[in-house]
Amino acid sequence: MRTNRMEAFSDGVMAIIITIMVLEMKVPHGEQIDALRPLLPVLLSYVLSYVYIGIYWNNHHHLLHATERIGGGVLWANLHLLFWLSLFPFVTSWMGENHFAAAPTALYGGVLLMAAIAYSILVRSIIAHEGRDSRVARAIGGDFKGILSILLYAAAIPLAYWVHWAAQVVYVLVALMWLVPDRRIERHLID
Repeated sequence: MRTNRMEAFSDGVMAIIITIMVLEMKVPHGEQIDALRPLLPVLLSYVLSYVYIGIYWNNHHHLLHATERIGGGVLWANLHLLFWLSLFPFVTSWMGENHFAAAPTALYGGVLLMAAIAYSILVRSIIAHEGRDSRVARAIGGDFKGILSILLYAAAIPLAYWVHWAAQVVYVLVALMWLVPDRRIERHLID
């Protein structure tokens, strides 16, 4: 099968996720700019999650453009990724509404961890389907950034219970690490 239907479906789901996240933000009571101050944690958690969804959308797009064909296993791996991404509105809202408290921050990290694992499974499923000599396999290589991200999320989850702001710093650092589209894939698309 070609990738176009899977990509279109995934694009739609990610757009809906972003829409749900923004709809979760409530308008403040009051007409002064100070009325926005209590909503700052909600806004910051939304911005972080928006960036993460953008990172997944961008890298998913590059991944599928390097993919020539998919099978049923790849479709299920993609649905697995979308499941974890669909939890972003819930954990984003909970974390923001509770001003980055320990448990919401840890659960947010848990969803980030599971989404990263699911993305890794999707990549491995595509490589298994297309073969070890495929363009995707050559582009991904050892996937240092993917493995490092998983390790950092796993470390940040328990850290959230001791120093919740440090866990937030880890989440931001991982996002910064991925902000640039995956150049490994772009280089192989030119070949």
